Amino acid sequence: MKVGDAIAEILKREGIELVFGYPVNHVIEHAAVADIRPIIVRQERTGIHMADAISRMSSGKKIGVFVMQSGPGTENSYGAIAQAYSESVPILVMPGGYARRMAHIDPHYNATVAMRDITKSAEPINVPAEIPNIFRRAFSKLRNGRGGPVLIEIPGDIWSEEVPEPLDYRPVLATRSGPDPEAVREAVDTLVAAKRPVIYAGQGIHYARAWPQLKALAERLAIPVCTSLEGKSAFPEDHPLALGSGGAAIPKTVRHFLDEADVIFGIGCSFTQTPFGVQMPLARKTVIHGTLDADHVNKEYEATTALIGDAALTLDALIAELDGRGIAARAHDTVAEEIAAVKEEWLAEWLPKLTSDANPMTPYRVLWDLQHTVDVENTIITHDAGSPRDQLSPFWVTKVPLTYIGWGKSTQLGYGLGLAMGAKLAFPDKLCINVWGDAAIGFTGMDFETAVRERIPILSILLNNFSMAMELPIMGVSTDKYRATDISGNYAAFAEALGGYGERITDPSEIVPAIRRGIEKTQAGIPVLLEFITSQELAASKYPAV
Repeated sequence: MKVGDAIAEILKREGIELVFGYPVNHVIEHAAVADIRPIIVRQERTGIHMADAISRMSSGKKIGVFVMQSGPGTENSYGAIAQAYSESVPILVMPGGYARRMAHIDPHYNATVAMRDITKSAEPINVPAEIPNIFRRAFSKLRNGRGGPVLIEIPGDIWSEEVPEPLDYRPVLATRSGPDPEAVREAVDTLVAAKRPVIYAGQGIHYARAWPQLKALAERLAIPVCTSLEGKSAFPEDHPLALGSGGAAIPKTVRHFLDEADVIFGIGCSFTQTPFGVQMPLARKTVIHGTLDADHVNKEYEATTALIGDAALTLDALIAELDGRGIAARAHDTVAEEIAAVKEEWLAEWLPKLTSDANPMTPYRVLWDLQHTVDVENTIITHDAGSPRDQLSPFWVTKVPLTYIGWGKSTQLGYGLGLAMGAKLAFPDKLCINVWGDAAIGFTGMDFETAVRERIPILSILLNNFSMAMELPIMGVSTDKYRATDISGNYAAFAEALGGYGERITDPSEIVPAIRRGIEKTQAGIPVLLEFITSQELAASKYPAV
């Protein structure tokens, strides 16, 4: 059996149904022969973003795979792999490599060396007979522990070589581990005694599929719940105990309850400090940290108690301890009333923007109308970096798990398009939306053609203010003298030129009708780009930590 056939067979046995890539990489052809669908993108980044969504949408049960050529293809991929690493997303990346005799000769780009810091592991195939062991190690890392990219480099001179038959490979085991029982008892002691506890849930809830347990614990102890941006949709945001989710912009409820908390219970999160995440007021707080990766404990904030393990097993253990002690469910009327009051006050501040009839229209009006037009429970939405993220995330109310793809530890422009396309491939019956701006489309916009060509009917909501508006406060002189922040384009016409449906909307009264037309087009199998001409909005729902 040739090397390519062996790789394709292993992918097949691991349940891989899609391979994203850009030639030349012979895995593409071997995968097609094995009935694994190849999807060719216009730029490597987008393909990795699509693979990323496959892993996210399945809670890591299906692994996204991307392949690319040696040299420039691998070099072009670095940013997207770094993004997946920062977001702890398990994806398998298989770049081509130079012939083994040349692999370590300067200036050849060696992926196993250059990408070691942005992958869980990076390993070349030097000996064909070792392919089963190499892929066994790779998939073990992909299916166990904290997620992240795994890289296998395929030298260019190895394709004609033989792998021993029969192929000795079985799908790898996926295991889970739970927390220390003593730590569980300590955590329960702390939570039961707390006067104003708050749960901060991260994406570990999604990967563990611990949504019922999170809800059960919150209701049992009447604890309000907020989520990280990556964890958004882990807890229903229409629930009386829901505070919403946080990135750089947050609902006022998140800030109020975190600042007033005496105990913060982080579960399925890393507590990584980032300007694009919730700023934790942890200096004077008691912190319980439930995480899959022990390396995250005490990384930036001191933990009083550490619960190391799978989020579902951790929450199961806490609930079992409560049961064993006979601790009854607490009434949550008082805390729910406080949440509702803060939420009402916050929305009163923002409703003038959310419902504004101003022209040019505010992006908040576009996103508010979008939320109230789509079937939220059957929609998967993601954002791009910067203003689209900050304008969308605080106000979009999720009700069902995995209906919002949040991200933000690294913030590459153009990420959202590939995520929406991958989500649509994973859930073809759902409406899949990416919200981006006129800056982001400049990075990955050509891959809208991939959506057309591969028949992936997503809905792109483009907010066009003809400017890099976020930069205006810090680029005043360069803007006034040289118009350095100006950008332009007719993106609706661009979408039409690529074979999709494009529409430019300039009047706020046309927002809802345009969205409905766009949804109808996606239902007919056509990718859609709705271009809304908006104001240069700078305001965001940001509240500093106390």
